[in-house]
Amino acid sequence: MLDKSLSDETRVNFFLSLGKHYENEKDYDTAFECYSRGNALRREHEIYDPVQTQVVHDRIIDVFNRVFLQEREGWGDPDTAPILVVGLPRSGSTLIEQILASHSMVEGTMELPDLSRVISGLSRRSSRGVEYPEAVKNLDAADIRALGQSYIESTMRYRTGKAYFIDKMPNNFSSIGFLHLILPNAKVIDARRHPLDSCLGSYKQLFFKGQSFTYEQFELGHYYLQYRRIMDHWKQVLPNKVLDIHYEQMVTDQENQTRRLLEHCGLPWEDQCLKFYETDRAINTASSEQVRQPIYTKALNFWRNYEAHLGELIETLEPLLKELPPEDQPESLKL
Repeated sequence: MLDKSLSDETRVNFFLSLGKHYENEKDYDTAFECYSRGNALRREHEIYDPVQTQVVHDRIIDVFNRVFLQEREGWGDPDTAPILVVGLPRSGSTLIEQILASHSMVEGTMELPDLSRVISGLSRRSSRGVEYPEAVKNLDAADIRALGQSYIESTMRYRTGKAYFIDKMPNNFSSIGFLHLILPNAKVIDARRHPLDSCLGSYKQLFFKGQSFTYEQFELGHYYLQYRRIMDHWKQVLPNKVLDIHYEQMVTDQENQTRRLLEHCGLPWEDQCLKFYETDRAINTASSEQVRQPIYTKALNFWRNYEAHLGELIETLEPLLKELPPEDQPESLKL
């Protein structure tokens, strides 16, 4: 029993650390109990509304339709420097970032807040109380170009002069239409992973801030569905804008996937990208230790260790899980 006088934050940290301990001991039942208790306690201090997430995505999809984007094609700043790596946490984005940052022409930065700041500023300046995304409809070509220039200028403080730089803010996935509008030549990589491994990885991770959807199974699954829905929309209205890199394919077919990655970014081949773990740079995400060693496969299908405890998550993600090959589906969906 934990001392009741301990703060909730301390207790949450204890439960999740204890969960990791039991996981290392391969006592997955006890590990999940600890993770679950810690997450339930953390959820009491988070504000998250799944309905609001869906409503916001509905509005973004409505505004950034194919006609809207085609009518404004070429309005933005033509700078080719930005490479955005998006996706959900714990899905391989840090590995992708480290591979790219091992290239001599690419600057590795961090999870930059600059795109969301440009969007927030747009809402604040909008007349008649019109907010993003609807506020974008009132912008002319000069306004759009200026927003692209604003993003580029604000990111200069993270850069040292290389031709390209990486923005690894995962939650930028919902802003790809806006990004394309203001920076049509920016490259986008979507870090994908098995839905259950992706969600479980977030569930086990105590985030410093943000990611408030990760502490409850239904909310986590619902958010994943919304992520996939809006990414499907971008592929429909912006063909070839986004390259999917699947974690499972990267760790089992590293060279070919790295070649796809560099080709999408317009970068020449460099062997150093295969030895990404030798690249010395600051990494401030939960995957910092993993990308300092060669690629390994032990994390593939890790969710199976916890399958008996993921019923609510599996039920929420069922539409996507049934699209996977039978060998990648939970046993409960095969009955």
